[in-house]
Amino acid sequence: MAQIIDGKKISAAVRGEIAKETKQFVDEHGFAPGLTVIIVGEDPASQVYVRNKKRACEEVGFASRVIEMHEQTTEEELLSVIDGLVKDDMVHGILVQLPLPKHISEEAVLRAIPPHKDVDAFHAENVGKIMIGNFEFLPCTPAGVMELLKYEGVDPAGKECVVVGRSNIVGKPMAMLLLHANGTVTICHSRTRNLAEVTRRADILVVAVGRANFITADMVKPGAVVIDVGMNRNAEGKLCGDVDFAAVESVASMITPVPGGVGPMTITMLLKNTLTAAKSFAARKK
Repeated sequence: MAQIIDGKKISAAVRGEIAKETKQFVDEHGFAPGLTVIIVGEDPASQVYVRNKKRACEEVGFASRVIEMHEQTTEEELLSVIDGLVKDDMVHGILVQLPLPKHISEEAVLRAIPPHKDVDAFHAENVGKIMIGNFEFLPCTPAGVMELLKYEGVDPAGKECVVVGRSNIVGKPMAMLLLHANGTVTICHSRTRNLAEVTRRADILVVAVGRANFITADMVKPGAVVIDVGMNRNAEGKLCGDVDFAAVESVASMITPVPGGVGPMTITMLLKNTLTAAKSFAARKK
C-alpha cells in the first residue's frame, strides 16, 4: 500500500515557518505583510476559498482584507479598485478570485495587477520568468506540489515525470517546475494518443484534468509517486480527485488524498508569495 502524503500536516509545518518569519518581519519593519483579495459575485465555491484565504492570513499574522463586489460590477469599476490597491504601499499582494463574471475580461484584470503584487503569478511577465527559471513568485498549486515532493524527499532529478493536464494555472507551470528540478517531463492532454502507455512510464505522475477518478490503476507504474491535483464530486456528491484513489493506492509508492493532499498547500504557497512580496517592498524602500 502506498504511503499517504499528508498535505494538512506538511501545510501546517510550512505555515508555522511562515508565521515565525512574519513575526521577525513585523519586528524589523513595523508593518505586516498585506494581502487583499477581491471577489466579484456570489459563487459559493469562490466564497469558501476566499474565507479560507482570509483565515490563513490571520493565522500567520498578515494584514488581510476582502473586497466583495456585486455580480453586475463593470470591468471599469473593478479595474479602478485594483488601481487603488496598486497605489497602496501597505498592500503587497493583490488577488482577484477567479472565475469572474462573463462580462469582465479575465486577461485585462490579470494584466492590471503589477508583477510585484501578483501573488498568484498569473501576470504574463511572471509566467515568462517561470519559463526561464528567474522567478520571484510561483503559481500556488504547482509550487505546493513541489513543496510536497521536497518534504517527502522525492527528487525529480533524472526521473520520468508525466503531467496530465495543460492548463495555464497548473499543467504548464507544473511541467516547467519539474523541468527546472531536472526531471524528464512529458505533458499529456485530451489529444494524447495511448495515454495509459505514457502515464505508465511515470516515476512521478501529476494529474490535473478535472475528471473524477480519471486515472485508474492500470495507468500507473508500480512504485510511482502519484500527485492528484483534481477536486471533483463523484456521482454520490462526495469530494474526489482525478485519480481512482482506492485502486491506485495499492500500486503507487506514495499518493496524495483528496481532500487533504495538494489543496491545503495551495493557500500556504499564497502566504509564502505574499511574504516574499512584502520583503521585496521593504528592500526597495531601504
